[in-house]
Amino acid sequence: MRIRGLLLLLGAALAVGAHAQVTTTGQFAPLDGEPGQGDLPNRLAGRVGVQEKLAARVPTDLTFLDESGREVELSTLFDGERPVVLAFVYHTCPMLCSLVLDGLADAVAQTDGVDLGPDYQVLAVSVDPNDTPARADSVKSRYARLGTLGDLDALHMWTVGPEHEASVETLADAVGFEYAYDVRTGEYAHNAAVIVLSPEGKITRYLYGISHAPFDFKLAVVEAGEGTVGSTLDKFLVTCFEYDDEAQSYSLAILNWTKIGGLLLLLAFGGMLVYFWRREAGKTPDNWGDVHPTPAA
Repeated sequence: MRIRGLLLLLGAALAVGAHAQVTTTGQFAPLDGEPGQGDLPNRLAGRVGVQEKLAARVPTDLTFLDESGREVELSTLFDGERPVVLAFVYHTCPMLCSLVLDGLADAVAQTDGVDLGPDYQVLAVSVDPNDTPARADSVKSRYARLGTLGDLDALHMWTVGPEHEASVETLADAVGFEYAYDVRTGEYAHNAAVIVLSPEGKITRYLYGISHAPFDFKLAVVEAGEGTVGSTLDKFLVTCFEYDDEAQSYSLAILNWTKIGGLLLLLAFGGMLVYFWRREAGKTPDNWGDVHPTPAA
């Protein structure tokens, strides 16, 4: 009985811990302490979340530090051809950020038809000014050793440092990514989400959670490319599928399929009319007798 009681207590503790890692929107966030409003402690409630700003453009004149410690401007990523997949992380995060990056790496590795480098770029920006370029480079090296991501020059792990802290705050505000530093734990509370940007820096899609289905990830990249990436079939699929906010995935766009079906039916009907018109037009007076022979006397 004593062992059973200990197991029950352990199970209850794990259940509470798992519950404390999920926000009221079903998205993961690193939480601590007793829950207050929803699943967030009262001191963080109202300060953490994602406010979608689809079609807004991010400011591209912001300055960061790349993995070598060199100052880089955000505008260097937007070349007018390749979308950018953006993630906010920090490299001393005890759990969530690694899961976000691992999930993003899995999506990159498992998605066929669009490739990291030729078709799009990935940018992971640290929200912690104490993160160093050397630490970011170490994280990037871990993914480089996987050997499954493609062109690692298109995987960017940028930091800010105290002198550029305003850059990450401005960028996060521009895309509606709300995070907060908890002085009690020394950690940042934030949601698990990546933001897909067009080659010009326009926000086109938010993908939530720590894993992304390859089909959803591919369509998000193709959609953001606005005709610059993906095969002809991929671009056609974007017109046939739409993002379902509730399901947080792409699903068939019934209205678009209805339009396509109607167009195909119209084309088929028009083809039949042309066929019969040409057939009747072929019945000239020269062959009228063959078509309508004179009755025998």
